[in-house]
Amino acid sequence: MISKDNNIPPLNGLVLAGGKSRRMGTDKDLIKWNGREQRYYMADMLNKFCEEVYISYRPEQANDVDAAYKTLPDTFLNMGPFGGILSALRSQRDKAWLVVACDLPLLDDEAIRFLIMNRASQNIATTYESPFDGLPEPLITIWEPESYPVLLNYLGKDITCPRKVLMNSDPLILKSPNPNALMNVNTPEDAAKAKEILSAGKIISGNE
Repeated sequence: MISKDNNIPPLNGLVLAGGKSRRMGTDKDLIKWNGREQRYYMADMLNKFCEEVYISYRPEQANDVDAAYKTLPDTFLNMGPFGGILSALRSQRDKAWLVVACDLPLLDDEAIRFLIMNRASQNIATTYESPFDGLPEPLITIWEPESYPVLLNYLGKDITCPRKVLMNSDPLILKSPNPNALMNVNTPEDAAKAKEILSAGKIISGNE
């Protein structure tokens, strides 16, 4: 775990694994990109850096998770990732949350460590700029406690897109040292590309 100043909120980890994976055609959290189910692989990765790590699910899914892992069922329902983030922030109001999606099979320790080491706790969030569209990437982001009322405010406006919150707020946006690590895999075509990158070892360097 990376130690932090006492004035900086402690950091929990959250793996978003409650999506319905319609475009992929199979549950993305169950794919074994790195030898075990992605939800557990990601949780184990975050556990190196966070005080507590939870797997976020829709309430009806929680019993499907290995009892060795903590779960955090959504309390804001039918909102996708937005609901998972809000549910985490509500559950422990004094904690910041490092949120990652389960559809990032190339995510590595380097990307997590770089995000934490450059964390700006005075902002509502610390995030990466997507190398694919230049916009903030909300699903590998540290959401500070102060982001909770901001997210609620957007919810009151019927906006449930965490990216829109970041685009219209004050996050610190970082350039990734390894752009491949931020690749989202949402379709079979994306999966084929990710497998190619993994087998070629290109995840190691963003210069590939």
